[in-house]
Amino acid sequence: MLVLTAVSTALFGLFLTVHVIAPNAVILALCITFGVFAYHFVMRLLVGFSIHAIFRNHMNVNRRWFRPLRFEAKLYARLGVSKWKHHVPTYAPDTFSLREHSWEELAQATCQAEVVHEIIMVFSFAPLLLIPRFGEPVIFILTSVAAAWIDLTFVILQRYNRPRILAMANKRKEKTK
Repeated sequence: MLVLTAVSTALFGLFLTVHVIAPNAVILALCITFGVFAYHFVMRLLVGFSIHAIFRNHMNVNRRWFRPLRFEAKLYARLGVSKWKHHVPTYAPDTFSLREHSWEELAQATCQAEVVHEIIMVFSFAPLLLIPRFGEPVIFILTSVAAAWIDLTFVILQRYNRPRILAMANKRKEKTK
């Protein structure tokens, strides 16, 4: 993630410099594309670090927001979440490690991850505000929708896993009693 952020930011700077020296429609499109990519990566890191600084993976898993909705289990079955969930990358795998954390801590981490990705989904559409200034609506719309779609995948994953994690936490509590 850090490498992609650095590369997209550097390419944005390069194409911006070239565009300032020799304005060109293709160079402008590349400048906008890498600028939007850089925005998405920087924004993701800032949101993630900010939310973590505030909550430190200590969220109330019993809040209404985090409770599964009636339709979710059927939706996740239709989406085949159980088949693809193991292929989704994790930014900080140790956050979700049972070797380092309890089931309760994992549940709290899923809440925080869900909130992070939901906020990112909203901020993914901020570049659309640049369409009137720069044109190129296709670039802005495609990158915003694609970015939000990617984060929706992570929200689904957290919401899919949390009930299972809480069930394991409750099972562990019963066992220790």
